[in-house]
Amino acid sequence: MNFLTLPERTSGNRTYGLTSVIDFGTPLGELKNILADYGDIVDIAKIGIGSAYVTPNLKEKVNLYKEHQIKSYCGGTLFEKCYYQNKIPEYLAYLNSVGIEWLEISNGTLDIPLQARLQLISQIKNDFHVIAEVGSKDCNNEMPITEWKKEIEVLLDAGCDYVITEGRDSGTSGIYDKCGTVKSNLVQELLKDLDARKIIFEAPSAKHQMYFIKEIGPNVNLGNVKLHDVLVLESQRRGLRSETFFLEA
Repeated sequence: MNFLTLPERTSGNRTYGLTSVIDFGTPLGELKNILADYGDIVDIAKIGIGSAYVTPNLKEKVNLYKEHQIKSYCGGTLFEKCYYQNKIPEYLAYLNSVGIEWLEISNGTLDIPLQARLQLISQIKNDFHVIAEVGSKDCNNEMPITEWKKEIEVLLDAGCDYVITEGRDSGTSGIYDKCGTVKSNLVQELLKDLDARKIIFEAPSAKHQMYFIKEIGPNVNLGNVKLHDVLVLESQRRGLRSETFFLEA
């Protein structure tokens, strides 16, 4: 249908306006059915937490995502586990073996110094697309706004394709307080000096997603979206839900 005037959306091989889903072990058959209908509105798939390491059909799942032009990568927790056990070379070989071309570098659980993360990025950015994550999974760890801005800027300058703002799949840390409320002052400061098209805001719930759509627009990059929520999110982006009804075309 095309008779309504709706906000314009990026399409095809998007570089912004991204919907990044989180896959917590969706069975392969179920995933095939979901992507058959909704694959065109999914851009990136994160194999959540460290679950990729114990997923029995990971290569088949990665190939299925590729069939729908969806980029896949492993959650930062797996990277941090490998970093903690000094297994980064083995991790990179593992990603190559299953056909994963994107890699997340994070410090959500471990306190990995920024300089160490930058060194890793310089070593791998020619072999992988790198997504870095900023922010802690500890809701009591308050990071100054100036530090948020500095890290995001430095990580993008270092060659990362995108930077993710931590929010967890619960929306209770990082850019959210422990009650799930967006730290709006933080978000507004980030938007002043940084290119929002290079930031993926983790937004696991419809409430969080609508906040960013209203603040940034229908083509904001959103992450940690549940697979079963992608059609609802696309409806929100297009002004087809009450809360986003009056978005300008």
